[in-house]
Amino acid sequence: MIRVLFVCLGNICRSPMAEAVFQHKVNQAGLGRHFEIDSAGTGGWHVGERAHHGTRAALRENNVAYDGRARQFTRQDLTEYDYILAMDKSNLSTILRSGYPEDAEVELFLSFAAQRGLVDGDEVPDPWYTDRFDLTFDLVSKGCDALLAYIREQHNL
Repeated sequence: MIRVLFVCLGNICRSPMAEAVFQHKVNQAGLGRHFEIDSAGTGGWHVGERAHHGTRAALRENNVAYDGRARQFTRQDLTEYDYILAMDKSNLSTILRSGYPEDAEVELFLSFAAQRGLVDGDEVPDPWYTDRFDLTFDLVSKGCDALLAYIREQHNL
């Protein structure tokens, strides 16, 4: 089982969007049985809440299902996941300050897409502040394509 965790600040905008889109792409590829996918936030303000209405709307518009609830990132996540993917450098720093796993890859989510020339930057801007859920969806979709390609290569899927 390949365990993937997406992490943003509050777990209501970017990381649940990435979780939903990645699950959608994994399922479309017929690889669902190989993955466990989740998301979390480095902050605990929204624990138990549904994803932001803008995230839910962007997912609906793109026919991607999601019904998760926000949770906070924990130190235990470092040992339970194979890939821990931060949406920006601030969240990456918070993850790394909590400890460094021996076996997990802890990376900026968009680094895989940037390496493949699909995006220019390595951070997903927070639509909580920009209200650009369309841009976030586009970046997340490209990031998920690149991440899935990388994992498929690494695990011969």
